[in-house]
Amino acid sequence: MTVVRQNIEFEKMHGLGNDFVVIDARDRESGLSESLITAIADRHCGVGFDQLAVIEKSDTADAHLTFYNADGSTSAACGNATRCIGRKLLDEGGKSELTLTTARGTLKAREAGNGLVSVNMGHPQLDWQDIPLAREMDTLELPIEGAPTATGMGNPHCTFFVDDAEAIDLETLGAKLEHHPLYPERTNVQFASLVGESHLRMRVWERGVGPTLASGSSSCATAVAAARRGLTGRQVQIDLDGGTLHIDWADDGVWMTGATMHVFSGVFTVEFVDSAQ
Repeated sequence: MTVVRQNIEFEKMHGLGNDFVVIDARDRESGLSESLITAIADRHCGVGFDQLAVIEKSDTADAHLTFYNADGSTSAACGNATRCIGRKLLDEGGKSELTLTTARGTLKAREAGNGLVSVNMGHPQLDWQDIPLAREMDTLELPIEGAPTATGMGNPHCTFFVDDAEAIDLETLGAKLEHHPLYPERTNVQFASLVGESHLRMRVWERGVGPTLASGSSSCATAVAAARRGLTGRQVQIDLDGGTLHIDWADDGVWMTGATMHVFSGVFTVEFVDSAQ
C-alpha cells in the first residue's frame, strides 16, 4: 500500500519565551514520529521548540493535549503550553473558561483579563512515590547538597533556594542534576532566590530540553516549595528570564497566570516530513 504524505500545519507560540510548536490534530492524524519530533525541534534545520503540543478531540473536555520535549520524550504536563493553547481555544470558542484533558489530569483554563490566561495545574504531588523519587524520604529537604525540595506537578521537580539565582552555573548544574539517581524519571531543576515578600527570581533547567526562558510547571513547583518552607505565602510572583508569572496555590489546585503569544502559523512540507522519517 502506498503511503500518502501530506503537509502538516502548525502554529508557533510562546509563553514568556518558553516556546512551542502546536499541531491541531482534532480533525486529522498528527503524522508525528519520534524522529520527526526531534527534527522539528532542531533550531537550525527545523523550527525549534522547548515543547511540542498536539491538540486532539476529547469526549469529556474541550480538547485533549499531549506534550513532547525537544529530545522526543513525553511530558505529562506543560503549563505555559497549556496557557498558550488555552488562549487559542478560548478565542476560538468565544468562551471565558474551558477544560483540557492531559496525562496530568483534567485542567481548567480561564480568561484572566488584559490578555492574560490562567490555568489550574492541579494539586501538587508531595509524597516521594508520586513525584516519583527512587526511595522513601522527606520531600521538603532532599539528601542532595543544597537540600532542595522535591515536588510533582505531573512531572518531577527539584528546587534549590539560593542567595542569588543569577550567579548559578545553570548549564553545568542543571545537566548534572537532571539525571540525579534520586529521580528515576529525571527531573526539572530550578534555582530560586527571594527578592521580596512572596516574590522570587527563578532560573530553570528543563528535563529533556535544557535551559529555558520560562517554565510554567517549574514555576508552580517552586511556588509550592517556597510556601512549604515558609519562605513565601501561597500567592507568589516569579520572575523568570522571559518574564513574570503569578502563582496561586489555592484550595482547588495551583493556578498560574501570565501572558501568551501566537508568533506565526506555518506548514511542514512533504519534503521535510519525508526527510525526518
